[in-house]
Amino acid sequence: MPRRTAEPSVLTPELSRIASVVVLGSIMSILDTTIVAVALDTLGRDFHVPVSTIQWVTTGYLLSLAVVIPVTGWAVDRFGAKPMWMTSLVLFIIGSSLCGVAWSANSLILFRVLQGLGGGMILPIGQSVLARAAGPQRIGRVMSVIGVPTVLGPILGPVLGGIIVSNFSWRWIFYINVPIGIVTLILSRKFLTGNEEKVRASFDGWGFALLSPGLAALVYSLSEVGVTGKFTSTPVLVSFILGLALMLGFIVHALHVRNPLLDLRLFKNRNFSIANICMFVMGATLYGSMFLLPLYYQIARGQSAWQAGLLMAPQGIGAALLMRKSGTITDRAGPRRVVPVGIVIMAVATIPFGFVTASTSEVLLAGTLFVRGLGLGLTMMPIMSSAYFDLSHADIPKASTTLNIVRQIGASVATAAFAVVLQRGIVENTHAHGSSDSALLSTTVKLPPEIADDVARAFAHTFWWAVATIVIAFIPTLFLPSRGAMSLQQTVPKGTGDADGTGDAGDAGDVDGDEGVGRVDGVDGGGGPPSAPLVPVME
Repeated sequence: MPRRTAEPSVLTPELSRIASVVVLGSIMSILDTTIVAVALDTLGRDFHVPVSTIQWVTTGYLLSLAVVIPVTGWAVDRFGAKPMWMTSLVLFIIGSSLCGVAWSANSLILFRVLQGLGGGMILPIGQSVLARAAGPQRIGRVMSVIGVPTVLGPILGPVLGGIIVSNFSWRWIFYINVPIGIVTLILSRKFLTGNEEKVRASFDGWGFALLSPGLAALVYSLSEVGVTGKFTSTPVLVSFILGLALMLGFIVHALHVRNPLLDLRLFKNRNFSIANICMFVMGATLYGSMFLLPLYYQIARGQSAWQAGLLMAPQGIGAALLMRKSGTITDRAGPRRVVPVGIVIMAVATIPFGFVTASTSEVLLAGTLFVRGLGLGLTMMPIMSSAYFDLSHADIPKASTTLNIVRQIGASVATAAFAVVLQRGIVENTHAHGSSDSALLSTTVKLPPEIADDVARAFAHTFWWAVATIVIAFIPTLFLPSRGAMSLQQTVPKGTGDADGTGDAGDAGDVDGDEGVGRVDGVDGGGGPPSAPLVPVME
């Protein structure tokens, strides 16, 4: 078949506007996974409820994300990306407004669940919109744009939340989403197009009944381990076993039906499978470390939540500096020449945390985190880009859903594992002091110097587990595509295109195809790649 090689197109004004809308919407939902954490103590006092109850303000949001994410791919196919994007924004805005006027802990938890139903769809839909609009030639560059809120959101959340709680009512943690959401809605209506073909596939009810509750049960059990540091409690064990059983049941179901909620047949694609393995381990690496770092600053060093967030900011700055460049390099050279370098940088920069004490220089740690961020900027988005390299236009929504589920599971597993290792280390290092576990793990208690050093040693030990996780992540990255999206093979779906196989240059923005073969065109109809169906060939 004929082949052609060309430099990747620059981001057009249309594509840049789409990316801006997606980033604006995504950063709201990502911020809300961490922004509430610093207000839990205040919320508990205002509503006169214990920590075990108010913790559901966070847990309920995470569970609603787990329930709704699996539905996103089907919803985008059935109703279109733009309508579902705007619906998710409306749900998120309404949920945020209701959270702001909550009159009790139960009402706040209920409204957080509603907020999460909208927030859970925002990121995977945004990724689908960008991947479709960019096409294979610019996928690395455009995915690096959405990587900024993915990395900065969890870091900025505690800082912003701490500033709001310290100077205003906690209700502004939720009200702040309303004007941002309204602006995003207005821009979405103007800049996003809804002309993609809709797929009238039936809803996989059995798949939903198995996958969403299974994922929610698994996330709940692992989040509880992150809070208690124990795998042995009855609720954790029951929900973990139930979650695994339901998800295994879904796998069996999905392999025997025509249109499953999550298309596991995508894993027949080598690049997609390798990217998901990398995404699982990178989700564990990123969010596992994000669990440890603020706790180290708060528990071992006695910093407030917003101070801990500021001390973590150098990592986000480092990542943001290289993300755009890494996307450009990925489009030209392929992720295999980018991601392993980033993994090595991350591993080397994490090693100093294996030697931390309660008095380690904050300047040294900030510099180390900045370097770690540079490595992070070279890894996460190129991995995500590689998953889309040779998928058809029609496969992108369900691929985005799968990537988000895999990343969330990796994050939950690592957080639970690190929590257990950390708690056991703290108990072993401080047993001679006779302090209770709850006092040692409290972020509101200033520890005496001798106990703080023992607790810091427990963190240092746990950080070595983080180093090991990063090293493990290096292995699958060696199997990522070695070439960028520059090697393109022209293919024409049966019954479409011209006799010479070049297609019709006037069809930009359409989605054609026969027997499931999709055209790779720009969503905006003008900023996409050439209208001929292009499928990247990875070498």
